[in-house]
Amino acid sequence: MTTRTRLSALATTAALAASGGLLTATPATAAVSCASPAWKAEYFANTTLTGTPKLTVCDNAISENYGLGDPPGVTLPKDNFSVRWSVTRDFGSGGPFTFAAEAQDGVRVTLDGVRKIDLWRNVSTTQKKTVGLAVPAGRHSIVVSYATWTGAANVKFGYTPVTSATYDKVRPLAPAGASVTYDRTLNKATLKWAPNKEMDLAGYRVYRRLGTSTTWTKVSSATTLVTTGPYVDSPAPTGQTYLYELRAVDKAGNESPGGADLTVVSVDRTPTAAPAAVTATDGAPGVALAWQPVTDAVRYTVHRQRTGTTDPVAQVATGVTATAWTDTAAAERTGYTYWVAAVDAAGNTSPRTAVTATHGDYAPGAPTGLTVVDSSNAVRQHTLRWTAPADTDVVSYKIYRNGGVLGTASGTGYTDMHAVWHGTTYRYAVTAVDRAGNESPLSAEAVITTEGDLIAPAAVTGVRATPREDGVLVEWDASTEPDLKRYEVYRAEKYDDGDGGFVWLAHRVAYLSKDATSFLHPADADGETVMYGVIAVDTWENLLRVDDPSLTWAEVTELGTPPAE
Repeated sequence: MTTRTRLSALATTAALAASGGLLTATPATAAVSCASPAWKAEYFANTTLTGTPKLTVCDNAISENYGLGDPPGVTLPKDNFSVRWSVTRDFGSGGPFTFAAEAQDGVRVTLDGVRKIDLWRNVSTTQKKTVGLAVPAGRHSIVVSYATWTGAANVKFGYTPVTSATYDKVRPLAPAGASVTYDRTLNKATLKWAPNKEMDLAGYRVYRRLGTSTTWTKVSSATTLVTTGPYVDSPAPTGQTYLYELRAVDKAGNESPGGADLTVVSVDRTPTAAPAAVTATDGAPGVALAWQPVTDAVRYTVHRQRTGTTDPVAQVATGVTATAWTDTAAAERTGYTYWVAAVDAAGNTSPRTAVTATHGDYAPGAPTGLTVVDSSNAVRQHTLRWTAPADTDVVSYKIYRNGGVLGTASGTGYTDMHAVWHGTTYRYAVTAVDRAGNESPLSAEAVITTEGDLIAPAAVTGVRATPREDGVLVEWDASTEPDLKRYEVYRAEKYDDGDGGFVWLAHRVAYLSKDATSFLHPADADGETVMYGVIAVDTWENLLRVDDPSLTWAEVTELGTPPAE
């Protein structure tokens, strides 16, 4: 393809060839194509535009002045030659155009084969003609035919859109080939598109709307059109869906329909509103905060600082999904400033809302986790353990057993050695006491039952006593108690009660193994009448009292003579 601005402006063929210029003679058999909107120019050695062209080149404009000679770069007669310029181009939406031709000698102009200008005659001066016409939308062909017969030769043609708003009412076509990319790091939406084909295009406008809205808002300049792409926009970083639309604008001010909607979802860097109506209410459990729900919040955070101090502001709660939270770790008799903030799904934190409160002096919370175990060794005892409440001013604990106060402790443990009996159920509870003497509620009970029982073995049967020279032989039937530990043998003697009667006074005279069934009690043979009894004792030291009516006593008179009164 050979392209030139104006054929008459070129030097001779020899000069161009020597300098490597653009215009060279094209063989008649070679095919030449010219990129629109360049003109394809064909030169003929006749005035009928017939036969094989002597030269085919590409021109950017038709504006030639050959004078009295032939065109340079091609061998033609100085009279009686012709040139045909043709172009097919996309006019976009079309619209009103002005076609202007001037020539010496003849010129004709057709649009899609329909003649629009016809000045086809041999003249001695330049003839001119201008016509206005409407070019339909799309691709169309223009052909300019020129012939010179004798004398001077020149030709000029141009076509231009009418840009007056009075006459041009044709809107440009919607921009095509539009695309958008989005950079989440920079929050930048970059729009690209194919240039419109309209010759009277002035530029573009960029519009944007929320995905939830139907109203478009112009985001490009209010006074200046966008003339080239790409176009970069920064939507609000709210995590919402945004749609973009391009519209072309011509020089008459006509705006095209919108092109294809282009969608982006912006990065969410916009926090929710701050929590409203935040309140702080003091109570025994702690300082209770409450607030109104915040739209789009998925959780809340709470920060705290002691009032009137330079303590750091500390986060004391995160991941709070309700609209209330209680600070159970607040120190008593201490004022605090609290800040509540909302956090959305993207992790954006709202401004914080402050509220103040003072935590009063309340009874501590009840101890928890109370346990009791039998820790008996030489002494029967129970060991208690518990967990302190969260309160920081606890100074002591009270231990309760079966409803009564058993003792106190300064720590979280206590050993009960107060008459802990076997076979008995004990119920323990603990309270916490603070510096002010406030006592907490009772803890949950810990219950333990000691091993064994409190039931004495049955009375020994078959007790009998036989006097002998060496004392008294006491015998009995073996006890059948399964937990028998030993036997105790008692001797009862008769004493004057001072009222003319007598009483029996018993005392233990022997401890015997559980296998024993007899015992010889060494005693003086003095003829005294006495009684012997045998009492069974079990593993848990249970035994009948000596005055138990179920006991069997064996009365016996010792050998010998009672001493004189």
